[in-house]
Amino acid sequence: MTSQKQLLEDFKKGEMRALSRLISMAENRDPEVPAILSQLFSEIGKAKIIGVTGPPGAGKSTLINLFVKLIRAQKKRVAVIAVDPVSPFSGGALLGDRIRLQEHFNDSDVFIRSLSTRGKLGGLSIAAREVSELVDAFGFDYVIVETVGVGQSEVDIRKVVDVTVLVLVPEWGDGIQTLKSGILEIADIFIVNKSDREGADRIVLELKNMLHMAGKEAAVLATNQNDKSLVERSLTEVDHFFKKETELIRKRREHSRLEIVEEWLRMMITEEANRWASENTRTHKNPYEVIVEFQKKYPKGKLLPK
Repeated sequence: MTSQKQLLEDFKKGEMRALSRLISMAENRDPEVPAILSQLFSEIGKAKIIGVTGPPGAGKSTLINLFVKLIRAQKKRVAVIAVDPVSPFSGGALLGDRIRLQEHFNDSDVFIRSLSTRGKLGGLSIAAREVSELVDAFGFDYVIVETVGVGQSEVDIRKVVDVTVLVLVPEWGDGIQTLKSGILEIADIFIVNKSDREGADRIVLELKNMLHMAGKEAAVLATNQNDKSLVERSLTEVDHFFKKETELIRKRREHSRLEIVEEWLRMMITEEANRWASENTRTHKNPYEVIVEFQKKYPKGKLLPK
């Protein structure tokens, strides 16, 4: 078993196996991960962490692949983290990510990883945040986090990334009004992909009108994979956001760290309480006796003393 000290030494030497090992530990909620990240903290915060989200079929993976090409053309290093909040073997979008990004597999400056939370307590935000910070500390310039579908994981993504890009397609025109308000609130940049299809101009206009009515300023762009200039424009808009919103990003990172601490503590306390309850209910038919014993063992203020 590799010691924590050796693992850190290998990580700092730039050994990819050490990075992969630490990511697996983060996925599995290894209790050593916070201590490791604490030692790497001075190296965290240099990468641009970008969230790309949207409904299935929006072309997120294709767009990310094009972003990776543009980033590599700038001689920058990029990591892609594809998050599946349910299963590490779901195929579908995650398998699609691997296929579309396979041309980068032999590029040591491109790191691709599918990440599963496996339904563990804490969900996307703890594992994905830790993995993003690991690849950040490893020296990647960009970290792209993709989430699958539109649901709670897309709202949670704000806890993980610096800027959130929501990708839609013209076919979503009739359903644009059904977009959850939370999704509209967390997105910083809206991209209407596959803009060569009918209805693209209409959905761009509807999005701009909705954002105007909500009093929110956000870029709404049309793009498609066959027009390099449109894809470049989208990535340029992302880079512009980082330059323009430095204070906002600083506050987001600060708030994100607080939320991660709270989630870690909540997770540890809940798991310990669940274990204690499970063990003690086996020996007590009266469930209230278990509660009374817990209250005696941990009176108010003792579990988390001031």
